[in-house]
Amino acid sequence: MSATTTDCKGLSVAPGDKIRILDITPDPDLDEDDLDMFTNMIGSSCEVERIDPDGTAWVVVWWNTSEGSLITQAGLAPEQIEKVTV
Repeated sequence: MSATTTDCKGLSVAPGDKIRILDITPDPDLDEDDLDMFTNMIGSSCEVERIDPDGTAWVVVWWNTSEGSLITQAGLAPEQIEKVTV
């Protein structure tokens, strides 16, 4: 059975669900470019890849840059995500 978590409104979130990123808690040691990449994730929608036993929802965001494609992974707490419902 897959782990689930909740979003900021208490809705159930499972791997494969689409969520909107409301907030990010970046590592304080990030350089300015990486920090910009993480803060630009706020407001974007993406699919939940996995959920840890502690309720952290992990997402992957792809970026197209002049240097090629980059991947950013972020672990998000329930208050940092909102489930996108149709």
